[in-house]
This record gives sequence, C-alpha cells and structure tokens, in this order.
Amino acid sequence: MTAELTQSLTLAMPELILAAGAMVLLMIGVYSGERANTTVSGLAVAVLIGAGAWMLVMGGDGSAFGGAFISDPFARFMKLLSLVGSLVTLVMSVGFARAERFDKFEYPVLIMLATLGMMLMISASNMLTLYLGLELQSLAIYVLAAINRDSLRSTEAGLKYFVLGALSSGMLLYGISLVYGYTGNTGFAEIAAALGGAERQLGLVFGLVFVLAGLAFKISAVPFHMWTPDVYEGAPTPITAFMAAAPKMAAMALVVRVTMGAFEPIAADWQQIVVFVSIASMALGAFAAIGQRNIKRLMAYSSIGHMGYALVGLAANSEAGVRGVAIYMLIYLVMTLGSFAFILGMRRKDGHVEQIDDLAGLSTTNPVMATIFTLLMFSLAGIPPLAGFWAKWYVFLAAIDAGLFTLAVIGVLASVVGAYYYLRIIKIMWFDEPAGGFVPMTGELRLVLALSGTFVLLYVLPWIGGSVGVMAEAAAKTFF
Repeated sequence: MTAELTQSLTLAMPELILAAGAMVLLMIGVYSGERANTTVSGLAVAVLIGAGAWMLVMGGDGSAFGGAFISDPFARFMKLLSLVGSLVTLVMSVGFARAERFDKFEYPVLIMLATLGMMLMISASNMLTLYLGLELQSLAIYVLAAINRDSLRSTEAGLKYFVLGALSSGMLLYGISLVYGYTGNTGFAEIAAALGGAERQLGLVFGLVFVLAGLAFKISAVPFHMWTPDVYEGAPTPITAFMAAAPKMAAMALVVRVTMGAFEPIAADWQQIVVFVSIASMALGAFAAIGQRNIKRLMAYSSIGHMGYALVGLAANSEAGVRGVAIYMLIYLVMTLGSFAFILGMRRKDGHVEQIDDLAGLSTTNPVMATIFTLLMFSLAGIPPLAGFWAKWYVFLAAIDAGLFTLAVIGVLASVVGAYYYLRIIKIMWFDEPAGGFVPMTGELRLVLALSGTFVLLYVLPWIGGSVGVMAEAAAKTFF
C-alpha cells in the first residue's frame, strides 16, 4: 500500500468508521428484526463516539484522495459539532421512541449515513466531493422526514423536502457546471488559482450565484427557506431536532469553505450575495415567527433568523468573521438541542403537545423546566450575559470591523424584533393561568436540558467562553 493511500485512509478514518458501522448495524437490524432496535441505537451512539474520538486523538492535517478531501482544524471543529448534534439527537430520541412506537432500527442507521454525508461535506475540497456529501446527507434526511409512514403530516413533510431538495440540487449542479466550464477545474484550490489569474467573467458569476443558491437551501436561508416551517412541523420531533442541529453545522461549514476557498479571489461578488441573504433571513426570521402558535414552526423561523446572523460574520470576509461564525454555530447548536429537549418533554398523558399555549403556567406546575427554558429563550433572543448574546456580539463586531455598518445595524434591529416572540413564550409560562402539567421528562432529556442551560448561563466564564474562542480561532486561521 502506497504512502499516499495510507495517509488518505488515516485522514478519512472517521468517515470510514461511520460507513462501516452503518452497514454492519443495517445487517444486524435486518436479520434480527424489532428485537434489535434498542441494540442498534446503542451501537450507533458507540460508533459516533468512536468516530469523534479517532478524529480528536489521531486526526491530522493534510489532503487525501488526490486533493478531493481535506483535513484541517476548521474541518475537525465543524465535524465535532455535527457529531455532537447527531449523538445528542439519538440519545434524546430514546424516550420518544418508546412512547410513540417510533422504535425503528432504520432510524439510527439513517442518522449515521446522514452524518457521514455531513462529514464529507465539511472536508470537501472539490466540487464533486461537495455534491456527493450533500446528496448522501440529503437522501438520508428525505427518508427520515417521512419515516413515520402512518402520519399524513410526516409523509407530506418528507415529500415537500424531497421535491424542493431536488430543485436545489439541480441549481447546485448547474452552478458547478458553469464554474467548471469557465475555470476548467473542480478542485477548490485550482478554481481559486484560475480566478486569481484571469479577468472575472459574467458566466462565472452566474455559476457562483447558483452554487450559493443550492447551499443556501441547506441552511434554510431566505429566499430558499420555504420548506423549513412545514417540514419542521410535520416531521417527527426527534427528526426535527436533528435537522435543526447537525445538518446546519455541515452546510454552514461548506458555505464558508466554498466562499473562503474556491471563490476567495472574487470576494466582492459573493459578499454582496451573502449580505442580501443575511439581511433577508434575519428580517423574515424576526417578523414571520411573531404570529406562530406551533412551537416547532416558531423554531423553524427562529432557525432561519439565526442562519442570517451567522452569515453576518461570513460577509465580513475576515479571520474575525470566520471565528465569529464558528462560535455562533457552536452556541446555536447547544441552544437548539436544549430547546428541542424541552419540546420533546412537552408530553401529557394523552400524548405530545406542540402548541405554545400548552405552556401556560408551566412555572407553577414545573418550575425547574420553566426556568431552564426561560434561560434558553433569553439566550436565543441575545440577552446579555448569556451565550446567545456573545454569539451575536462576535459576528456583529466582525461586520463593524469590516465596515459593514448597515448590516450590523439591521442585525441588531432584527434581533430586537425577534426578542418579542421569545419573550412572549416566557410570559405565557410565568404569567398565564396553568393549562395542566406535563408528565415527568425522561432522564436523557433532563440531562440535555440541564447541560444546555448550564452552558448558556456560564458561557461568560473564561474557562468556557475562552476555551470556545481558542478553538474557533484555530479553526478560522485555516483560511488565513
């Protein structure tokens, strides 16, 4: 075996662990039937932990498979976030699966395959690797969204996501073909070299627009957000939690890598696109969520808004901006997982509830649960000194340093408007008449909710916030 192949296999070992693990677990599930459902879920958690451990202990820097796959500090940081998102989602699903007869062995296998696609996306340094990773992730999530075949809402959600996802994939492929046609390359470094040594052509800008449109769909940024509220509401709640967390990490990492890598020489062009998408996402996320009564739909619009805030950092086109994006995505992941742990705990004796009005008087019936969710809502709104405030602080500061004052001001105003619907939930929990309590949360949900609440409250401490900042800075230096 040649040294190059050995290096390639070593760098891609986390992905190989996930791929082999998914195949083995699929065979166990097929041949053991329903008896193996719990076993497969437990083994899936172990495989995800194993992939993450290998990456942290044995992971190195370098390129693999002829430059199509890259491993660097940025890739490891974002892969770790994706793995954590997938892992926590699987753990949170245990109680839901038991209560809702959602215990299917295909579920953890599809989560693993989607995570494999995410990790390929994050390490992509070639347009073809980018597309393969994106499609592997998307195909698994299409099935996950419609996995509850007895539910009309779930089937509808899966179908909507599939149809619109196919449209976005077509746009992405068209953009890639245009870029290849004008540069003669699919590798990010080669595209950047071609763009840096030649005059920019209009067709290439069209290619850039189509590539960014395809990627914007995956982070549910405006104007490619239309699938998000319906799919979030219709998909089973653990699937919604997964879609809101892990895939966003990979898609945002891919947007950063494509813009800061392949299209860095024409930054003036993509900055305009990113600024527009950022402003539109922040505005829609702030205003459209105000009238929502279903908490999963509200979280969908909240997610759209938060992707807009994260893009503020990218628009700055600086090391501080990329650092801000990395910090924002980590804090967003923690807040989202905590919020969905709470939503999964919204259960009465006759089943799960999803309406915001069902939270009325929760401070009386379950004060601890209400207190932690209040912290998460304040953090999502960006109230200091909670973690959500610092997430916005870093991206807005990067925008101001880059001279994007209008973008920063619009971001702050959108954040103020968005605070309304978070505060409304807090008001309903603490000041409305009780609508009845929830059954006790499972141990897994209590743990996730407690850890996320602790993180957002104590982020201001140097040993938490400082450590995150150091890791994010190391990731950002990859591009500078």
